[in-house]
Amino acid sequence: MGLYLGIDCGTQGTKALLLDAASGQVLGLGSAAYAMHSGANGRREQDPADWLQALHKATAQALAAAGVDGQQVLGVGVSGQQHGLVLLDADGQVLRPAKLWCDTETTAQNDRLLTYLGGTHGSLERLGLAIAPGYTVSKLLWTREQFPELFERIAHVLLPHDYLNYWLTGVCRAEYGDASGTGYFDIRTRQWDLDLLRHIDPSGRLEKALPDLIDSHQAVAPILPAIAQQLGLNPRALVSSGGGDNMMGAIGTDNIAPGTITMSLGSSGTVYAYSAEPLVSPEPAVAAFCASSGGWLPLICTMNLTNVTGMVRELFELDLAAFNQRVASAPIGAGNVLMLPFLNGERVPALPQATGSILGLDSTNLNQANLCRAAVEGTTFGLRYGLDLLRDAGLPSQSIRLIGGGANSPVWRQIVADIMNTEVVCTEQTEAAALGAAIQAAWCVADGGQSLGELCQRCVRLDSATQTHPIAANVSAYETVYQRYRAQLPGAANSQ
Repeated sequence: MGLYLGIDCGTQGTKALLLDAASGQVLGLGSAAYAMHSGANGRREQDPADWLQALHKATAQALAAAGVDGQQVLGVGVSGQQHGLVLLDADGQVLRPAKLWCDTETTAQNDRLLTYLGGTHGSLERLGLAIAPGYTVSKLLWTREQFPELFERIAHVLLPHDYLNYWLTGVCRAEYGDASGTGYFDIRTRQWDLDLLRHIDPSGRLEKALPDLIDSHQAVAPILPAIAQQLGLNPRALVSSGGGDNMMGAIGTDNIAPGTITMSLGSSGTVYAYSAEPLVSPEPAVAAFCASSGGWLPLICTMNLTNVTGMVRELFELDLAAFNQRVASAPIGAGNVLMLPFLNGERVPALPQATGSILGLDSTNLNQANLCRAAVEGTTFGLRYGLDLLRDAGLPSQSIRLIGGGANSPVWRQIVADIMNTEVVCTEQTEAAALGAAIQAAWCVADGGQSLGELCQRCVRLDSATQTHPIAANVSAYETVYQRYRAQLPGAANSQ
């Protein structure tokens, strides 16, 4: 079946993965990091040029690690961080830094747009989800208000993965999964909400700048010959539709049928599951996104996870092994130290302007171990809050497939199993979004010759050594600590 390249453009860096779809083996991996530019007003941005440099570096590493000729690559799939806004002029040049999923600078614009839609209820009725700070739609209104002259030059409105597809092919197209996180897309009809864009800009500029929508199994276009030459790839390789990182993570964990929960312990924390029908929950924190495999992918996202644990680790100048040792040495509940880890505000629970806090400190419990464990527990409680919402919406959760950097920690896996009271297991390939992108590329190139289910069965493998079961005593102890966390949330909201 040939080789397929999966690219995952994330918040902290880009990963590249080379997949042999016939054997299901991952032959090579590559990665490259870049910075996020932050402001005290909630600004979180990146330069798309950094993504391109990282894509070059990560791809070269993956090909070198595999020891293969890039001419054997038949398809490329791109996964990208959701919700980011990339604006291009008529010459295809980036107009300003991309505002990211974790940007909360546009909260005021989101509030006004939500009011226009008729509040949370109106947004759910019209779009199938409640727009939230961080979604793309408020970024458009913010740009018009803050940079009116630049706004007049907009020719293309793209998401991060759409932009990389454009750079690879010269064609602007979008697929339903990532598009459903923009806030100007109806998840039921799978169409852009053009009236909402006209409300932001009556001139019609924005609707003209939208990419064409395609199905998840379709190709965007062949890779541009010049780009293929730069990357050392086959100039006949097709670039698949790609998708958001969560949608690609679902494919990369074989979460394409009801019953499985995928939980990502990355910069953000996500919990999602496949649904054959649109699952519009009355709870606005549940995002009823479309999947990139057909169907839908109800999802919750927390904005604070390994970014928080990473900052605590750096504060104490601990490497990962030492950090995990500190976490393991502290008791459940971290000696009564409770962290509300809302360093980026928070989406789930819905506290966009909240700040972080540490509660319960006294002269007996102020130590590194308790603070490290409180960071892990506090971020995991946010995921439990979101999982409860998905369960309440009727999604089954017999097992959790754990991905992301935090999933590499045995102590964190046990904490997740105990807090969720559910068995967890990791996939052998931890770069699930890059793997999912490569699998989707193979599905696209196969053009019906191989089903997505067959490809996932061959290429996605569970790591039995990571299988972790909840411990009854721990489950009971964590329930008490979790309820304490829940009781502090109103105070966090009032402190905004």
